[in-house]
This record gives sequence, C-alpha cells and structure tokens, in this order.
Amino acid sequence: MRKLFTAALAGLSIGALISSAFAADEKKVVIAYQTGSVPYFVGIANGEIAKRTGWNIEFRRFNSGADIFAAIASGAVQIGDVGSSPYSAAVSKGLDVKAFYISSVSRDGEALVVRPEIKTPSDLKGKKLAAAPVSTDHYQLLAVLKQEGISEKEAQVIAIPQPEIVAAWKRGDIDGAFVWDPALSELKKNGKVLLTAGQVADRGAPTFSALVATGEFAKQHPEFLTQYVQQVDGYFVSFAKDKAAWGPESENAKLIAGLQGGTPAENAERLKSTVVPPLQEQLSDKWLGGGEKSGVAKILKDTANFLKEQRKITAVKDSYAAFVDPRYAEAAKVSN
Repeated sequence: MRKLFTAALAGLSIGALISSAFAADEKKVVIAYQTGSVPYFVGIANGEIAKRTGWNIEFRRFNSGADIFAAIASGAVQIGDVGSSPYSAAVSKGLDVKAFYISSVSRDGEALVVRPEIKTPSDLKGKKLAAAPVSTDHYQLLAVLKQEGISEKEAQVIAIPQPEIVAAWKRGDIDGAFVWDPALSELKKNGKVLLTAGQVADRGAPTFSALVATGEFAKQHPEFLTQYVQQVDGYFVSFAKDKAAWGPESENAKLIAGLQGGTPAENAERLKSTVVPPLQEQLSDKWLGGGEKSGVAKILKDTANFLKEQRKITAVKDSYAAFVDPRYAEAAKVSN
C-alpha cells in the first residue's frame, strides 16, 4: 500500500508538472520587431511589457517585414510589427493576420538617400538603387520611379537586406537606397536625402507600420492583444507628452541603445521621427475603424494593385477589411 501511495503521489506530481507546463505554454507568445528606434522598445529592453501582461513573451528581432511574415507563415511567430507593403503582399497571398494597432506612420524615419550628384528624382534614370525586399521602402522606391516615368529598364533596383545595402553603399556599388535606421543614418553620412517617406506618401504612395496578429491567436487570446495595445500605446503617450524623458541622456534612450545598438544620443535623435496616431484617431476610419472604408484596408488594396502591376504578387482581393480588427484597441481605450 505504501508503494502504491508513493507511486500515486509521484504520478500526481508529474501530472501537476505537466499541467503547469501546459498552462505556461498557453500564456507564451513570440513577438517580432525590427531594427530602428520606437518608444515601446523600452518595454522590450527592460522586460516591463512581459511583466505587466503576465505572459511569457519571447521577442525576436528581424531585418524586415518580409522576414517576419515568413516566420508567421511557418508558425514560429504569432505577433509582428510590420510595414504596409509586406503586409499587403502577405494577405494577398492568403495569410490570415489582423492589424490591431498602428505602430508608425512613415514620414521622416524612412528616406531615399542618394549620391550628392543626384539633384532631382528625374536624375534617378540610369542609376543603381536598392531597398529591402518587399518592404515599404521597396514599394515607395518603385512608386517614385513610376511617378517619374522611369521604367525598369532605365533604372536598376536591387532588393537586398539593409546590412547588405550599407555595405554596397560604402563600396560605391549603388547610387542610392530607400532605407530606415540604422541604415538611414549610415547613408546620410556622405549622401543626401532626396525624398522622405512622407514626401513620397504625399505624392500618392502612403505607407505605415502596424502590429499584426495571426487570426488564430487573435481569436484565442483577445485579452492579451488588449493588454499589449495598452502597454505599447502607453510608451507612445509618454513620448508625446514628456519629450525630456526621451532625450540623449535619458534612461529610455539608454535602454533602446542597449537593445538596438548605437549610442543613446543616436537613438534619441531617431526617436524624433516617430509618428504614431493617438488611439482615438486610430479607431476612426482614417486607420482601423470603418471596415471597408478604413484607411488601412484602402492602403492595403492600393498597395496590392501596385504590387500586382509590378508583378510582385499575382492577385488582388476584392476587399482587405477582413485583415483589420480595431476591437482590441477599442477595449484598450475603454480600460485606459
């Protein structure tokens, strides 16, 4: 009887451990982010986001949105911070993800940097240019060439990762590139900004970045997405209201530098280009709200039409409203 009782206790202990492990797994999520400097990276660096949500969060850094979507498609990542061009391409190909927060609007933080002898966009004819594959920068670079009436045969566009772009620029292999930080800062050392992402947007090719979650994860864990919006948005609100707390000597700048590289001063400077719509504005039809009329759905479709024209994708969906879900941002606003 003693042996049976001991065995039963052991079985219960093992069962408890297994149940505990499953419970832990249920509250585990892998979240992808990219290079650059944005306020909520502080919460990644110091562990505050994971602590406040109570989840086991594994943050992974990627070089581009295309890489993030490849990881999402493989099941390795459940949430990612991605640009509108790879986002449009991914959902056009059938990937089920939902945008639930606008993490940035492209303005000065991305730009087309060129050699000093290139004076105007029309001078790009005959030049060798680069951008990260299927990125918002790639999309905007192609859009600029189209706007200027420069065909694919009249300018060479190379799609390579940002680290390779920096190396190619330093070797003198390319005449210009559309990039974001830290590559942007590197190219600007001896190049000049021809057009910012904001200027290209004003010329008719707007872009943005958004937090997206897989449809399955969003369905199973709506409470986490609400919590995550609360945490991420809190850092953006702090940045908007208290710029001194994000200066070159600030603890926030030091934390981002420790996570992303560069000096605190460099990261504080990069933060200045941060443009994030307030939560109330995000919920309007300018961004996440309005279903078919939402700004996100419209930009995704316009981008998809352009990508199809450029033979980057083969089909455009009738509607992109299914890939936008404002409910978690709405719940976060009510909770706040």
